[in-house]
Amino acid sequence: MVVAPKMVVGVAVVLVWAMVVMVPEVAATRWTVGTNQGWANNVNYTIWAQDKHFINGDWLFFVYDRNQMNVLEVNKTDYESCNSDHPLHNWTTGAGRDVVPLNVTRNYYFISGKGFCYGGMKLAVHVENPPPPPAASPVKSGSPSIYQNKLVLPALFAISALWDALIHFR
Repeated sequence: MVVAPKMVVGVAVVLVWAMVVMVPEVAATRWTVGTNQGWANNVNYTIWAQDKHFINGDWLFFVYDRNQMNVLEVNKTDYESCNSDHPLHNWTTGAGRDVVPLNVTRNYYFISGKGFCYGGMKLAVHVENPPPPPAASPVKSGSPSIYQNKLVLPALFAISALWDALIHFR
């Protein structure tokens, strides 16, 4: 039996599609600091951050007036005293739209220098590891429904596509 190149490509496409469908979705969050108010003076960022869960892999997106403000990462002591003399990292790019990756599980401290920290432009976030996946439910007694398994439909589509490819490319 000679295998047609179109059939090989068709089978490969179906298998890749089936793998994509079966992979669980993992998504990072891009947090716009201050939401609609952005990185601005007289905003309480402690209140803004208190109901949010920052996960390793998320990003902070700072939007601000690039001619007046900046985004500095500092240690806890400099955060508490609004000291911008020795930042750990200056995230200011000059565009007023800075993205900070939260790629380490730890506490992060951000301030705006030039005196704006004293007006409330400071943010502390605690970054956590993602939660573990939910535990599998125990199998109930009796006959389980065939549709309870999430692999059945993608496998059925893959088998159907292979069967169709074999019939049409003979």
